[in-house]
Amino acid sequence: MVLSIVIPVYNTASYLEGCLASVLAGDCTDCEILLVDDGSTDACPAMCDAFAQLCSGVTVIHRS
Repeated sequence: MVLSIVIPVYNTASYLEGCLASVLAGDCTDCEILLVDDGSTDACPAMCDAFAQLCSGVTVIHRS
């Protein structure tokens, strides 16, 4: 069974890295992280994409 962690993202660039670091520091070995960018106007879209490139368990959904 896979645990899905959904993180809503909207103009939270100053918190996003810390949030993801906290989730990734957990001991969940079979989980996926879904970042849902709901049309952010700050650096969040690029940050989400960068995290997805670095971590195979991170998926980004961009909505506008």
